[in-house]
Amino acid sequence: MSLAEDLMLDDDLHPIDLVETLASDHQWEFDRVTDNQIAMAVEGMWRTYSLTLAWSPSDETLRLICTFEMDPPEHRLVDVYDAVNRCNDQVWVGAFTYWVEQKLMVWRYGLSLSGGATAGPDQINHMISQAITSCERFYPAFQLVAWADRTPLDAMGIAMAEAYGRA
Repeated sequence: MSLAEDLMLDDDLHPIDLVETLASDHQWEFDRVTDNQIAMAVEGMWRTYSLTLAWSPSDETLRLICTFEMDPPEHRLVDVYDAVNRCNDQVWVGAFTYWVEQKLMVWRYGLSLSGGATAGPDQINHMISQAITSCERFYPAFQLVAWADRTPLDAMGIAMAEAYGRA
């Protein structure tokens, strides 16, 4: 039995404890920021992604954000936002947003665990995998829009149907 499976036997399992165990099992670099938050780095094909998972007991939601740095020229921001919208039209779990002040492209997802529901290792692995897969899939399109002066519609043609990485 794996450590993650051992932890699942505990009815009072804190979601961030489970994330920490999974990060350790995957040998991802991580930092337990607070009792309710963990930050980690996950290597993809295009780059290393920064992930933060945070547990909000007040609304019983496990939030995930996956970011990568992106600082497009100001004159390309309208097209970057258009590309973000086009990407979001193609995904069903989570969504992209661009944080201009922080110069970060962000993938966000919230898992509701209301009523005392718990997340299992497979569910958390799936959350993380979806974040990395989506970032890997659309990273080239964002780069083409920002730096190659391609139109968002044209750049979306490069977005792979499915990306494979080391998440």
